[in-house]
Amino acid sequence: MDLEPVEQRILGSLLEKQVTVPASYPLTLSSLRTACNQTSSREPVMELDERTVESTARALKDRGLLRIVWADTGRRTLKYHQTLSESLDLADDERAVLTVLLLRGAQAPGELRTRTERLFPFTDRAAVEACLERMAARDQPLVRRLERRPGQQDHRWVHRLGPVETGEMPARPAVDREAPIEDSPEARDDRVRATYAAVAPTYARELTDELDGLPFERWLLDRVAETAGELPVMDAGCGPGHVTAYLAAAGAAAQGLDLSPEMIVEAQQRYPDVSYQVGDLRRLMRPAAAVGWGAVLGWYSLIHLAASELPSAIAALARPLASGGLLVLALHAGDDVRRVTSWFELEVPPLDVVLHDVAVVVAAVQAAGLTAVEWYLRGPHEWRDETTQRLYVLARRD
Repeated sequence: MDLEPVEQRILGSLLEKQVTVPASYPLTLSSLRTACNQTSSREPVMELDERTVESTARALKDRGLLRIVWADTGRRTLKYHQTLSESLDLADDERAVLTVLLLRGAQAPGELRTRTERLFPFTDRAAVEACLERMAARDQPLVRRLERRPGQQDHRWVHRLGPVETGEMPARPAVDREAPIEDSPEARDDRVRATYAAVAPTYARELTDELDGLPFERWLLDRVAETAGELPVMDAGCGPGHVTAYLAAAGAAAQGLDLSPEMIVEAQQRYPDVSYQVGDLRRLMRPAAAVGWGAVLGWYSLIHLAASELPSAIAALARPLASGGLLVLALHAGDDVRRVTSWFELEVPPLDVVLHDVAVVVAAVQAAGLTAVEWYLRGPHEWRDETTQRLYVLARRD
C-alpha cells in the first residue's frame, strides 16, 4: 500500500482505539490527533498538528482506507473510522499484530505478545509466531522477518504496508525547558492570559466533573482537606475552580487564586459560595486571619513555567505555609515541551506546556525547606485521551 509514516500512525491509532476505547470510537479529529501524538506505545513519538492529521485522513479516505462519518448523537461532529482491517480481511490476531507494528515499528515475537495484550489474548509466544508466519505467507504478504542483529537471539518483524525504520532509533534531542520564556517571562504570561481567556467557558464546562472519574486525585484532595484542619487552604492557579470547590465540600476552608480574570469569573459563577480572586501564585501572601496556609496547591498551575523558574515558584508557594502545612503539586512528567496552538477545537496563541523531570521537581521542593516529601507517578488515562504521565508531590513545612 506504500503508506507514508503519518498514514501509518493514523491507521494504527484508529485500529488501536477501536478496540481499547470502543465507547468513544470513531474518533473526533482532536481525539485522533491526541492518539497519534501519544508518548506511550508510540515509536517514534510524533507531534502532528490537526491540519496534518485532517489532510492525511482525507487522503486515506480517497484511497478507501478510512471513512469520515457524522457522530450518532450529540452535536454534529465529524468522526474518523478506519477500514484498513476490512480492506485486508484481517483476523483478530492479525489485526492486533499489525496494529502494534504500525505504531511501534520492528518488533520481536516476545515484544508483540506483551504489547498486544489489550488487543488480542495470545496464549503464548508460539501463537504470535504462527500468526506472523501466516501473515507473511499471504499472496500479498503483510509482514516480513528481519535478520537478527548482533547480540540478539530473536528475529524482529516489520509490516509491509510502507517504509519502516529498521535500525536503531536516533536519540531524541535534548528537551529545551527554557522554550516558554525564549522571548521573555512577561510575554509568556501574556500568552497564558490570552489562551485561558479564549478557552475559559469551554475549559470550565469540560472539567467541571473531571474528579468524578479520578479516584486517586480525590483521595489526595481528601487527605489535604483533613490535614489542613481549621487552617485555610489556597488553590493557587485554580482555573475554573472545581478543585477548590471539591476541597470546600470536603470540609476545608478553601479559596482560589488565578492569573486569568476569565477563569475567576467562571469559578465565581459556578461556585458562588467559595472565594476566588485574580492573582499571581508567585506572589502568594499569608492569609489575613491565620498564621499561614494549612495547605497550598499548585494543581497543574506550574505547567507553563520554564525549568529555571520552577525553584522560585515552588519556594513562593511554600513560604506562606503554616507549621505542619502541606504543599501539593500536580504536574505533567516527562522529557518534552509541547506547543499548544489549539485547545478544545479552538485556535489559541502558541503556548508551551512543560513536562518536568521528577527528580528536578522533588529537589526543588526539598530546596524550599520542606520535609516528608512524597511523590506519586501515574500513567495516562487513555479513556480521557491523556498522553502524559502525571506527577503528584506532597511535602510538609516543619
